[in-house]
Amino acid sequence: MRRALAAAAVVGMLLAGCSAQSPAPASTVGAPADTLRGTVTVAAAASLTETFTAIAAAFSRDHPNVRVVFNFGGSSGLAAQIVQGAPVDVFAAASSGTMKTVSDASRTDGNPTDFVTNTLEIAVPPTNPGAVTGLTDFARPQLAIALCAAAVPCGTAAARVFAAAGVVPSVDSYEQDVKGVLTKVELGEIDAGLVYKTDVIAAGSRVKGIEFPEASTAVGSYPIALLRASANKDAARAFIDFVLSPRGFKILTDAGFGAP
Repeated sequence: MRRALAAAAVVGMLLAGCSAQSPAPASTVGAPADTLRGTVTVAAAASLTETFTAIAAAFSRDHPNVRVVFNFGGSSGLAAQIVQGAPVDVFAAASSGTMKTVSDASRTDGNPTDFVTNTLEIAVPPTNPGAVTGLTDFARPQLAIALCAAAVPCGTAAARVFAAAGVVPSVDSYEQDVKGVLTKVELGEIDAGLVYKTDVIAAGSRVKGIEFPEASTAVGSYPIALLRASANKDAARAFIDFVLSPRGFKILTDAGFGAP
């Protein structure tokens, strides 16, 4: 009897020892503490509105103590604001030219990185009341046409595709960013406009997209950069890293952007 009690006591001690040495749950083992804090202000091209909003939501799940604030707009206007000293941590432009404005002013911290590409597409109202089929229709004076202003990347790209097609467009409205053109199409205020492929996808059934062969002559690259004046460089770098990561790239390509 004494032997049985002794054996039971030994087993109890062994079980207690194993319990004390059990590893922590797998979800906490090796997980580094997230030390990132504060706000990251991102100036981004209007055509990145939907994708960067989705990227910020995913980024915030990894870094709950970081708040991402956006200023979406025409890249040239954003570049001018940054050069003039606007408090921005990250700049994502719709063209290398607008990014060069910022880097030439010594506002970037390191070299910008191209992260996606985009192409133009014709956008018309869902019923296509102007019977638009291609770029040549943009020369028809009876149609209401909107393009991006020449100073912004989508305007520069539009000029290139019209030159390639040998078409002189009859333009009724120039908008300061691509979302301005898209909105006019969605509201039925114009018969056709040139926007990015990604904007047509984002608009869904509110517009109809028409591809055209000359779009290949004006494929736009999108660069992203940390800014020298950033007040939260660690968190800003983490946001850029997320954009460049496979998770960020999937969000972008699912929305219609191409590889750089």
